Amino acid sequence: MTTTATSVFGAANATSSGKCGITLMNDQVGEVIADVMSTKAGVKVTYLPSMIRLDAVQRMDFVYDELSEALGEEPGFFGANVLEESMSTHYGRMVHEDDRTIMFANPEDAAEYLGFDLPAAVTADVPTSRQPVD
Repeated sequence: MTTTATSVFGAANATSSGKCGITLMNDQVGEVIADVMSTKAGVKVTYLPSMIRLDAVQRMDFVYDELSEALGEEPGFFGANVLEESMSTHYGRMVHEDDRTIMFANPEDAAEYLGFDLPAAVTADVPTSRQPVD
C-alpha cells in the first residue's frame, strides 16, 4: 500500500522568504554574538542544545567593533575571520566589508556592495516549456 504524506514539509516553494540568517556554535563567542544581535530590530535568536540560530528580516549587520567591545576586546579584534570561525552555515547573500559583515535576504539588495547590477528579467528571455522535436 502506498500512502502520500499530507505534510507540506519539504514542499517546493520558489518564493522568497525575505529572511537571511546564520547558525553559530553554542560557545562563548557564539553566545556573545547572539546577545548583541538580539538587540537588533528584526533579528530572532533561537537557542538550541549545540547551536544558536540567528534569523533576520531582509538584512542583518554584524558590526565588528560593537562585537569586539561585547567580547571585552580592543577595537579591531573581531572580524570576518572570527565570525566565520563561529558560524557553521548561513542563508542569504553574505557581504564582508572592512567594518562589518552584512547578510541580505535578496541578492538584489547586495548588488551595490558586490559591484554588479542585476538587470530586470525580460519576459522574452524566459524559456517556455520544451516541445518535442520531430
